[in-house]
This record gives sequence, structure tokens and C-alpha cells, in this order.
Amino acid sequence: MLASFPSDVRIVGTDLSLRPWEPHDLPRMPALFDDPEVARWTALPSPFDLTAARARVARSHRLAAGGLGLQLAVTLTGEERVPRGEIGLMRDPDEPGTAELGYAIGPAHRGMGLASGSLRLCARLARRELDFERVILRIAPENVPSLRVARSAGFVPADLPLFHRPMKGRVHALETWILPD
Repeated sequence: MLASFPSDVRIVGTDLSLRPWEPHDLPRMPALFDDPEVARWTALPSPFDLTAARARVARSHRLAAGGLGLQLAVTLTGEERVPRGEIGLMRDPDEPGTAELGYAIGPAHRGMGLASGSLRLCARLARRELDFERVILRIAPENVPSLRVARSAGFVPADLPLFHRPMKGRVHALETWILPD
């Protein structure tokens, strides 16, 4: 078994804070994730309701305890009780030393720099505190908003073949983006 991740990870930036999901978040999660764009680009279930929210919070705690990953609520600094989205950090099982990041920001909170800011904070955690050598994103080439976010956060396309990931009954071809040293 891999070493667990800290269960109380809290990352506070100038404008953003990342923290574990908590039970009081459950009622707010459907408004964040029951969205056609989230359904299209992520593995989150659709429709995303209170049952899905409970499962998501439980999964986030299991992943951290098992050393597999972190799923953190994205909040504004000073307003940490109100989630705006999620950032995830997963160990790449095929590439030790590699962390894959992913995110979903609620529709009411897009266009505020939350995704790129969260990526920068989480990448810093991955490298400086969790000792990952490489930090990557995997993005569908047609997901133009995520490509913009990746660039804004400092990621660049990696010179790698497309990565094929099964998700929601079909296989998605994804580009790998890497955070340079």
C-alpha cells in the first residue's frame, strides 16, 4: 500500500484555498457538478445529485487514506466554507513520480481564474511537499477552455502520443500537458 496523503491538506494562496471536502459541502456540490460541461469532460456522474455528492466525498477520503490521490474543494481565501469547484491530484500508477491533476469548476464560478490558480497551487504541493518529479494534465484536444487554462497555469503540450482513457462507456483520446521544471 502507498503512503497515505495527509487527510487535512489545506493550501492557502493569495486568492484561493484548497481543502478536503467536508460534510457541510454536500448541498452545494450538485450546483457545481450537475452541468453539461462537467458531464462532457470529466468522469463525474451525470446527473450529479446529493447521492453522487456523498459518494464523491467518501471517495475523496478513501483515495487520500490509500495514498492514491487527493480531491480538494476549491474555495476563495477568506470564504473557505463555500466550495467553487474541485481540483484532484492522482498518482499515475504506470509512472511512479508522476502526479496527474484534474479539475472542475462550477458554472457560476468560471472565468475567475479559479482553475488556473488551483492548478498552480496543487502543482506546487505536488512538487514541493509530496515530492512528485512530474506534474501532468490530460486534456481532450477539443476542450478549448481547458487548453487555455493549462497554458495560463504554465503547462505545455508534451511530445507524447495521445493517451486513451475509458470514461463513461467510451474511450477518450487525450493530450498530455506537462509543467516544465
